[in-house]
Amino acid sequence: MEKIGQVILDDTLYPGKDLYTDGAIEDEMLEIARNYREKQWNGVIAERASWPILYHFSHIRENILSWIPFTGEENVLEIGSGCGAVTGALCKKAKKVTCIELSRKRSQINAWRHRDCDNLKILMGNFQEIEKTLTEKYDYITLIGVFEYSQGYIGTAQPYVEMLRRIARHLAPGGRIVIA
Repeated sequence: MEKIGQVILDDTLYPGKDLYTDGAIEDEMLEIARNYREKQWNGVIAERASWPILYHFSHIRENILSWIPFTGEENVLEIGSGCGAVTGALCKKAKKVTCIELSRKRSQINAWRHRDCDNLKILMGNFQEIEKTLTEKYDYITLIGVFEYSQGYIGTAQPYVEMLRRIARHLAPGGRIVIA
């Protein structure tokens, strides 16, 4: 367990090394997350003129969630949160956000970006292992830029169907799965 600001990073099921990485750019993104606040990100994006930095730090990516009718009482599970491009929008709109992310470095970037969010917990590790330990029910479960990779980590004949079955077990009554 580690804490960055108000964010809890739970590495109980972390395999010990990042099995997915975009390489050295993640070091630069971690530096940005540590040293710049959200109000400064547009300036950093303009200054560095880098596609990965634009992709991961642009506030425009949060628009993908703007249609969801949050009340502020929701418990949300974000599967594959990456560097936190939409995590902040979830934290602003929901009561509690739990992220699952395979990479420690991406989890750290996410935590530094959202260090002031007291409603955020990031579970580091492989989805298949973490999913077995989930005990809460969620009003929303998001798979943004993740569902299409189900075949790579769900080892069944119908990985997409199986992914949805596993996720559905963790929905609260009336809960929704959001795929983008």
